[in-house]
Amino acid sequence: MASQVPAKPTPVGRSGHVALLCAQGGVHASLGDRLWLTGRIRLDARDELRTRLGSLSASTSDAGLCLEAYARWGDAFTDYIAGDFAFALWDEERQRLLAVRDRLGVRALFQTKTQQAWLVSDSLDWLAAWEAGRPLDEYWIADFLTLGVSREFERTIYRDIKRVPPGHRLRLDDGGLSLRRYWKLDLAEPLYLPRAAAYHERFRELLSRAVSDRLPAGKVGIAMSGGVDSTTLAATAVEVTGNPSRIVAECEHYERLMHIREDHYATLAARHLGIELRIRPADDIAHDPQWRSRSLRTAEPTVARLNAHNMQQVGREMAALSPVWLDGEGPDNALTLERNAYLGWLWRRRSWLKLSQTVLQYGFAKGFSGWSQTLARRTGMRHVPELEPFDVLPPWLREDFAKKLNLAERQKALGLGGDSSHPWHPLAFDSFTSPAWQSYFDDHAFEESLAGFEWRYPFLDLRVLEFMLAVPPVPWGWKKRLIRTSMRGRLPRAVLAREKTPLGCYPEIATMRATGLPLLPEGHGVGRFVDPASLPILAAQDPDLALSLGVYALDDWLAEKCQC
Repeated sequence: MASQVPAKPTPVGRSGHVALLCAQGGVHASLGDRLWLTGRIRLDARDELRTRLGSLSASTSDAGLCLEAYARWGDAFTDYIAGDFAFALWDEERQRLLAVRDRLGVRALFQTKTQQAWLVSDSLDWLAAWEAGRPLDEYWIADFLTLGVSREFERTIYRDIKRVPPGHRLRLDDGGLSLRRYWKLDLAEPLYLPRAAAYHERFRELLSRAVSDRLPAGKVGIAMSGGVDSTTLAATAVEVTGNPSRIVAECEHYERLMHIREDHYATLAARHLGIELRIRPADDIAHDPQWRSRSLRTAEPTVARLNAHNMQQVGREMAALSPVWLDGEGPDNALTLERNAYLGWLWRRRSWLKLSQTVLQYGFAKGFSGWSQTLARRTGMRHVPELEPFDVLPPWLREDFAKKLNLAERQKALGLGGDSSHPWHPLAFDSFTSPAWQSYFDDHAFEESLAGFEWRYPFLDLRVLEFMLAVPPVPWGWKKRLIRTSMRGRLPRAVLAREKTPLGCYPEIATMRATGLPLLPEGHGVGRFVDPASLPILAAQDPDLALSLGVYALDDWLAEKCQC
């Protein structure tokens, strides 16, 4: 449920015109009588930051490090901190507030203005509760219904509440509010190292630092499939801790809905590493048919609310094992094989030696099996389905709503919201400049709030991410060759040789085909956005049914928020 507005909001400024509440387990710190900080902070590279700042105790908290950094460098302190954070810092001497969101947007931060004050918070519900009947942002709703995520960083479901974009800091003082980007993803030249082993060594070194920075005091959990990414995290955690008993892994395995043998490969990796592995049958927890009767609510519409009950039950069991779980997302996007873009870039630059070397490396990396697969595709022996274009509006969207917002042109202009103009790594660059990651983090934050543990993302540590993006896509993007070759001898051969194995179906849709699709209640609130009579039926294809789930999630949210 939405949190209630406190009688007295937590003040950050003494002037009375600024208020902030970090309502989701934040920390508070101060430096003398001048600086105060509140928010959620987990920093990377703490030792390096302490060295820059001088003789600080190893026990200085991350919040304390941020305060010391601000005291030393002023507004430029954001150049020296990295990690997962959303916090506000009050400077008593200057009578101003700085609110800062981390570079990738792992932690959320919002701002709005009422008649009495500017409000900044990491809780959208808390801000929304200050005024009843807030107008909705129809562009956000349109994006949610047609894509599942907003195409713009700053939008929320409410028209007058905005997100602070990733890599930005907000300043509030007597001059009002200003927003400034302090960081942006930059990818100039590829990183060329003298020998292949140097790439392996650098990758393992950086990933070890990232994992080390994210370890809790006791056990750490790994959400481990049988794929190479999550098992690499497990292997790295074992090496960093030197104690396999501190690592516990969980593998969700489908026994009836699909047969992709996640349990088999996860078991091979766990035995090789000597870590505890819990295999969870996932067939019966893919969807909750009773979701409407649950009291679990979300700050914004999300399809996650259709399975929040199962998420909570599983999450609580995970929280009992460890307060921190590592997530393996990142390499699929960062190590995208962008062969044509990269080779074309080398050709345009007339880098003939590098081009010829790259072609040879690519041929060697693919090997016999890779070229056999290519030949099969070219000769029609193996069918590769074409993806549906994401810029086609679903047929159940109301025509007058789509025309009012000019949605067809909006989708063509914005795409997924990222920047695809990069000359040699456009798909990867587009991915990590897209708001889609923001939605991914928001869903994980919802799971955290349900269960009481914390997700952390070692592959999205900027030291690791920027390295993966900088290595030449050819050959290191070929089936994530960088990771597979770096982990030789550290993981079983069968795991390293396993092909990327996508899910064989949409598990929630497979469950609904047996239990039935959700139904819109009488007096539903989504009729102004969609035509319920045109929604897909059970005989429709999985992707169409999956996209339509946003309609039911939106309707339930509208009913709960009394916005219909």
